[in-house]
Amino acid sequence: MKEVKTAGLIFICFSLLYGFVAALNCSSPTLESLFDALEKELFPKKLVRPVKYPTDTLNISAYMTLEGILGVNEKDQSLSTLIWQVMEWDIHGLSWDEKECGTKRISVPREKLWVPDIIISETMEEDKSPHTPYVYLYNTGHVYDDRPVRVDSSCRLVIYNFPFDIQNCSLTFGTFLHKAEDVRISGSRSSEEILAESKSVINTRGEWELLDIKEAPYTLEITAGSYSEIKYFIILKRRSTLYVINLLVPSCFLISLDLFSFLLPLQSVDRSTFKMTLILGYTVFLLLMNDLLPVTGNTTPLMNIFFLVSLALMVASLLETVIVINIQSNTSHCKAVPHWLSVLVLRYLAVIVRFRPEKKSNRITVSLQPPAEVMNVSIICSKDLQGVTGDTSPAKAPTELILEELRKLSRDLMAIRLHTDNHFQGTSTSREWHMIGMVIDRLLFGLYIIIISTCFITIISIWILSNRQEG
Repeated sequence: MKEVKTAGLIFICFSLLYGFVAALNCSSPTLESLFDALEKELFPKKLVRPVKYPTDTLNISAYMTLEGILGVNEKDQSLSTLIWQVMEWDIHGLSWDEKECGTKRISVPREKLWVPDIIISETMEEDKSPHTPYVYLYNTGHVYDDRPVRVDSSCRLVIYNFPFDIQNCSLTFGTFLHKAEDVRISGSRSSEEILAESKSVINTRGEWELLDIKEAPYTLEITAGSYSEIKYFIILKRRSTLYVINLLVPSCFLISLDLFSFLLPLQSVDRSTFKMTLILGYTVFLLLMNDLLPVTGNTTPLMNIFFLVSLALMVASLLETVIVINIQSNTSHCKAVPHWLSVLVLRYLAVIVRFRPEKKSNRITVSLQPPAEVMNVSIICSKDLQGVTGDTSPAKAPTELILEELRKLSRDLMAIRLHTDNHFQGTSTSREWHMIGMVIDRLLFGLYIIIISTCFITIISIWILSNRQEG
């Protein structure tokens, strides 16, 4: 018993002095002999963290390469990506001679080694990555683990600037159980190298473009302890050409048509029918393009607000057209314009829209003298009658009667003409209502131009800023 205890103590002391495992000795320079040595010295210890002392910290170098952007779900606030995850660490005390064993590195099954429990904190679904059964093991005890990972991660998407939005999503690599004093993670490549490699190998991008990748290693401090993590920020930009062509350009065309419809005369053209047709067409357009708009309850995109404002302006212009046409069509039955309305519209709003109201005039000019044409007609008729009758005598009784009838007819015609002119010109009340309608129509036209111009300038500014950030 004493000999057994003594041998056990010697073995423990020897192991502590020599390290986690001893240097491997191969019987021949073949893979079989090397694998047999690993099976004897290394593989039985796969459940133990490969350090010399339990208090030692195992340093793991990790980095990722973005292989593809599979999709962004605004409703679920998630990002689907395909990445290559690379991890490297050293097994303390493991080594072998390259000439003696015949190779510098060997691929061994992943299940035969201790593998760190690195996970991505933002993962939302079960890991659907392809299984890679092997890792590389070098003669210096260095382990190289490279495998593809499909990640469905959570991402806080800000779509207010849709479709000119830029998203910043993070992927955090950290241990599930081991604390920072046991396992420490650090990046083995710079952000510039990772970005350059990702842009060279990326295949699946869809409507998204990779702008930048940033790295931020840090230590997570919680109540249970501290955990070493490394976080990568993936900055993506949406390709806006599809949305500009299919959404913005047709919408701008319809809004421009509605805007220029204010130039149609109210008296001779049914402007309301034209505007109603535009509203129906715009509604059908929005229904057809609804699938292109993002669906989320977080924020409302600026483009949705633009569509809502455009539709509201179209409806407001239709209502204004109906009101103005009603005013101008029923002026003969309208009461006198209220004083406050006349002052507000014709004195102040008319100045704003640069409209000059007609000056009121209560004078009525009545001419009792027959026009010159009538006098000439009377003279001609008198001469003709004398020529027909052949009467040159001073007696002019029949001629005087004819001239008198012609003068009465001329006065009646003048009265009819004055009455007709007054009817078409309207009374002072009808003219005032007519001017109020014109001022309101011009005022809404100006407001329409200001609001639409503001929307256009805002969208163009956001577009320019997004392009600058890309550059």
